[in-house]
Amino acid sequence: MTPIKPVALSLLLGALAACATTAPVAMPQEFVLVRHAEKASDDPRDPTLSDAGRARAQRLADSFAGRELFAVYATDYRRTRDTAGPTARAHALAVTVYDAKLPAAEFAAQLRGKHPLGTVLVVGHSNTVPAIAAALCGCEVAPMAEDEFDRRIRIVFDGQGQAHLSQTRY
Repeated sequence: MTPIKPVALSLLLGALAACATTAPVAMPQEFVLVRHAEKASDDPRDPTLSDAGRARAQRLADSFAGRELFAVYATDYRRTRDTAGPTARAHALAVTVYDAKLPAAEFAAQLRGKHPLGTVLVVGHSNTVPAIAAALCGCEVAPMAEDEFDRRIRIVFDGQGQAHLSQTRY
């Protein structure tokens, strides 16, 4: 029997390595939560966005440019739908309306169950976003002031299901 020469062995091992498949990298489960943008004073019950609010909604959409987004949620109010709209349109997604009165823990469980992978945007209100974020991460989240429109809460679940919360301004 003829021994395999080092060059031939290297070629053989290289060919085998090329045929091997690598395990796919799973997308993390990620939720981005924001309060609706600045509202106008045109309707006390269901106002539209102000000029500043429309500009903020566009900045939110721009912040997702080049990223894959799996779903966009908003409550059934013009200010939340209009905040979510530019992002949803940029990703060819519909805005899914959720009930603002749904308990935070129940809504968080629904989100985690429906979206086990990928990034999801949730647009809510100053009195709901912190509670939803806290229910998702199982951690403390500071309340939002009535005049706070720029907080972006991001919760990412790692491969072991551990939540990691970060907060930025946009």
